[in-house]
Amino acid sequence: MTQLYAQPYDISATGFYFETAEEYKKSANTLRNEYGDPVEEFEIQFIDGENIDCDLAKAIELNQANFARYFEIVEDWEDWEKRFVILAVGECGYQFNDDTSPTDFDIEICKVDSIRELAEHFVEEGLYGDIPDNLKFYINYDAIARDLAIDYSETFIAGSRIIYRCG
Repeated sequence: MTQLYAQPYDISATGFYFETAEEYKKSANTLRNEYGDPVEEFEIQFIDGENIDCDLAKAIELNQANFARYFEIVEDWEDWEKRFVILAVGECGYQFNDDTSPTDFDIEICKVDSIRELAEHFVEEGLYGDIPDNLKFYINYDAIARDLAIDYSETFIAGSRIIYRCG
């Protein structure tokens, strides 16, 4: 279960932990500062949950306006869908809205561990033409990888290295 914390901007009030939007609403509606006034604004902080959900919270800049949608995503989406949104919003500059879907973004994720491995894969697949076997030993894969790094990037999501390209 994912746990968040609502930290009031009012320094005379004490925040609360919550695991659902309903818990938040109940606690936020009854919270008062030391003067008896209602507390209305909170910083929402990720406290506990899966690593990918923590990365998602950072990418979408979890806040008071989007935490309810965040809870829905954590519950309903597969990891690959979360990964797409993390890359799109956190790395590629796309916007996150309440109606955001992982299929909204033009992102290519490569199933390799490094950009050099991507270069080797591209040569094997023939993207650089038909290269005779006796010449493959002379290919400078590091140079190809440096060229590919113009379009492809790498990041870590939930402890896993991801090689990707924004569309």
